[in-house]
Amino acid sequence: MRLYLLKNTLVTCNDGTTAGYYIREAKASKRWIIFLEGGWCCYSKETCDVRYKNAKRLMSSSDWPKTRRGTGILSARPEENPHWWNLNAVFVPYCSSDVWSGNISKSKNVKLFSTDYAFMGSAIIQEVIRELVPKGIKQAKSVILAGSSAGGTGVLINIDRVASLVEEMTSNTVQVRGLVDSGWFLESKHGKSDCMDGASCALTDAIKKGLKLWNGALPEKCRQHFKREDEWQCFYGPKSYTSMKTPIFVVQWLYDVEQLRIENIQPDFQFMTAHQWNNIQSIGRELKKSLREVPAVFAPGCFSHTLIIASNWLEFQVKGVTLSRALQCWTKSLQDRKSPKTVIRGCPFHLIDNCQWPHCNPTCPALHDPVTGQEVTLLQMFLRLSIENQRRGQEPKGDMNQLMAMLRNGG
Repeated sequence: MRLYLLKNTLVTCNDGTTAGYYIREAKASKRWIIFLEGGWCCYSKETCDVRYKNAKRLMSSSDWPKTRRGTGILSARPEENPHWWNLNAVFVPYCSSDVWSGNISKSKNVKLFSTDYAFMGSAIIQEVIRELVPKGIKQAKSVILAGSSAGGTGVLINIDRVASLVEEMTSNTVQVRGLVDSGWFLESKHGKSDCMDGASCALTDAIKKGLKLWNGALPEKCRQHFKREDEWQCFYGPKSYTSMKTPIFVVQWLYDVEQLRIENIQPDFQFMTAHQWNNIQSIGRELKKSLREVPAVFAPGCFSHTLIIASNWLEFQVKGVTLSRALQCWTKSLQDRKSPKTVIRGCPFHLIDNCQWPHCNPTCPALHDPVTGQEVTLLQMFLRLSIENQRRGQEPKGDMNQLMAMLRNGG
């Protein structure tokens, strides 16, 4: 994939360098996928200064390589990406630190907040799409706006606006849809409130502070549901989805480690308490509940974060179905112009793990000991948890003996 910096130099990264995108063109194809990169956010001069020092590539285009290789759903290799290897693939690097919502230049922010950063995530997406017109997006039959983590939340925030822009520029037959990977967050119940470290702050506090600084552009229909001081709720999938017009497919680990981190839980299983374990199970139940009415879902019961551009994305299954297959089924249901809830026989795309314990799906990614880096089995993890909690005089909820016996017998 080759790097292009935007011709419109007024649309910039945080530090004022021109934003851009990588593209692999497929002239014979009328299908497009535009992927938004993830990477958390910053929401004050202090947190942005720290981010610029430690992760400059997420705030500046100055050191971006000229090319990058597409992986997972962006791969050009049929064996890695059987159904989408020959699409027009666009990767948009994240350099706005605003969950793809901002629309304010450096000069305006200096006047308003004395902060020498631009936040133009929403504007970057719009400009990238406009600059794809001479590359053939005008003739598109289908356009997928995809993203992982903050990029996935960016899809929720931008998909209806993107659909309007694409439909404006193309024929009426174009299908625009969203693919949200690990960006469907729940509002935190146990996160930290007052903290300077941007990575450990409660998501809600970061969003509330950031919205003003970023001049955040939220979906109009979602905004109408809330008072001005509560508009931040549109960043949460369960809140924004109800007013969304464009079809989306949600890919979400039920025990997403970023959701757990926001809840102040580090799932390293080395010193986990029964209370934390019970909270983890509760979060999984809440996520399942929040996805119940979403027609297109792939939700493995695993500890992990992000999936669709992992090289091994085909390995994971829910109820014996891979994500690639589920996406293909969903695409077919949309092409057939059926109801988004219509399931083609033998071709499911509403897949939520229903096994009883976290990380119980046999295709879950390997767990690793945070100290040694060695792979840890589920049985070792539970033994460690059991020993630690006996020492503390605590008991996790559920029949641990039954689980142990099940694991020893191969699950």
